[in-house]
Amino acid sequence: MLRFITPFLLGCLLSTRLLAADPAPAEEPAAEPEPVLQGGLLGALADGLDSAAKELDLDAHLVDAWRLRTDRAGKEVERLVDRHSVSDTLQLVVDFTTLTVAWAGSFAVLNLLGRWVFARSQRTRWLQPRNRVKGLLGYLLPYTLPALAALPLTLYASRFLDPSIARAMGLSLSYATSSGLFSTSIILCLITLFDAGHKRRAVAAIRRLAPRPLFLIGFLAAWSDALTSPQIARQLGGNITSSIAVLTGLTATFIFASLVLRLRRPVAHLIRNRSLKDRLGHRAVQETLRIFSNLWYLPILLMILVSAVHLIGAGEESQKALQNALLTTVLLVAGVFLSTTLQHFLAPQGNDNGARARPYMELLRSLAHALLRVVMAVAFIELLGRIWGFSVLDFAMSNSLGKAISNSVSTIGLILMVTWLLWVVLDTAIQEALKPAVGRRAARQPSTRVRTILPMLRNAVKVILIVICTITTMANLGINVAPLLAGAGVIGLAIGFGSQQLVQDVITGLFILIEDTISIGDWVVLDSGHAGTVESLTIRTLRLRDGKGFVHSVPFGQIKAVTNQSRQFAYAFFSVQFTYDSDVDAALKLIHDVGESISGDPLLSINLQGPLQVFGVERMDLNGFVLTAQFRTISGGQYAVSRAFNERLKKKVDQTDNVSFAQLYPMRLPGTETPA
Repeated sequence: MLRFITPFLLGCLLSTRLLAADPAPAEEPAAEPEPVLQGGLLGALADGLDSAAKELDLDAHLVDAWRLRTDRAGKEVERLVDRHSVSDTLQLVVDFTTLTVAWAGSFAVLNLLGRWVFARSQRTRWLQPRNRVKGLLGYLLPYTLPALAALPLTLYASRFLDPSIARAMGLSLSYATSSGLFSTSIILCLITLFDAGHKRRAVAAIRRLAPRPLFLIGFLAAWSDALTSPQIARQLGGNITSSIAVLTGLTATFIFASLVLRLRRPVAHLIRNRSLKDRLGHRAVQETLRIFSNLWYLPILLMILVSAVHLIGAGEESQKALQNALLTTVLLVAGVFLSTTLQHFLAPQGNDNGARARPYMELLRSLAHALLRVVMAVAFIELLGRIWGFSVLDFAMSNSLGKAISNSVSTIGLILMVTWLLWVVLDTAIQEALKPAVGRRAARQPSTRVRTILPMLRNAVKVILIVICTITTMANLGINVAPLLAGAGVIGLAIGFGSQQLVQDVITGLFILIEDTISIGDWVVLDSGHAGTVESLTIRTLRLRDGKGFVHSVPFGQIKAVTNQSRQFAYAFFSVQFTYDSDVDAALKLIHDVGESISGDPLLSINLQGPLQVFGVERMDLNGFVLTAQFRTISGGQYAVSRAFNERLKKKVDQTDNVSFAQLYPMRLPGTETPA
């Protein structure tokens, strides 16, 4: 929720910029509208925006200036066309072609010569193992030096031509092309210096993506600068050259912005990646570089935006606006850097021994982080206003409209903060109750009752807090919530009447969970005839898996009685019937021997909670006498013990002559015979 608090405060406080533009005159203190103080935040903002719209000067000065410049440039073009005849035009084409060919020919010859020298130098022993030096020479010899040398040769060739538009355009294009090649090669040479070790992949990515955009940026920027020179302006016209210079400058800024966005990851890799020794030995420096690597492109993009606005704008205030924009850029970068640093230092720190940190200390850390972020947001807005000539705090404290807005914003911010704090405290307490204890031998997992009730309670608290926060926020915004509450009450009443069985299931399930009657993993028998292992418990249903693997979902409202066969302990009860001619003492001894063998079995003894209890002769009937005994076992262990007891007793009886199991014979009526 904190992520939405700071942007909300920023938006609300920045919206007061227009409202503080022209304060009301001192001689009219009674002009404060009363509904502003009663309409909440939305009413105050709406009234303020209406009054500000009446006071703002909406004349399109910039559009008018560009329209006037375009008209004048069109007239200059008409004069150029009317001034030159067909023969003059042919001479202009010849002059422009001559200068272009002079520059291209000289650059091509020097480029081939540079490539030849570079290829010969690669064969030397001194240069072969030095990859960075080879990379530098690969740019300097074929591109940098030819670009520098081709421009003077072109200037020398222009001395034989008369001053004209073609001569001016040819020289400007030659200058722009040489500047683009020179700046691109120099930047790539600087990038090549980082071509070592773990930075090679980033350098390779930059060398692959940057050359063409860098050349276009250098070419357009240099051409824009050349067009504004007095010599070219006199030949073409001041409005034509200034318009073309602005368009080329804007194109260069847009290309530069796209290049910065494409290179943000490789450049960040170059900034933060250092050797392992430096990273381990200077952790503070490494963390600072990491933060800066994530933010390096933001000030450059802002500078590009400022440059674009400065190119489009006109007037005496452009320099002041540029200074304010630069200060805004610095303030924004400093704010982001400080926020990222605080987030790093106030982030949860993991313990080296693996122990879980105390949750409420982390809660206090999160609360301190939230308060610091709010303070930083308010300070950033105030400083930003001071840069542009207004004060948000003065407006909020001295103006009735500002007081209404600040009261509403502060109340909403306090509501959001208190709601977030309550949620974090309750959620932390519930999460800690659901976690098993750490550092204790044989730590017991939380009971099913806890694992079922607490998540349900967590969701209920979350919904209640969201509803209360939403209603109070809407009330402070000036929205009438009375119809909303009435409608919600009617809908809730209708849902309650239509879901009586659901309510019965929920209430019955709550009592079953509170009383801890059933837990996950228990073997239960319900009065409805279902029996099986409890797989899951929800707030409404019980899921059982029977002995055949089938899953039964039983609503709690249908459960009247529960037989839980898996609580604390169980009994493996044995009832064995022997014939009357069997020796009772020998039969008892066999039972004791089998019990001792089970107690000594390491696999079966883990299920036992005591020795075998032999009760003696339970009863006698027509078939023989019955001996009973039992083992006390853990829950669910009685089945394995019973099977092992029966198997071993059968083997013992088979090996004894004076003891035998009784057989049940059916009753025969007089006069009947048993068939052969």
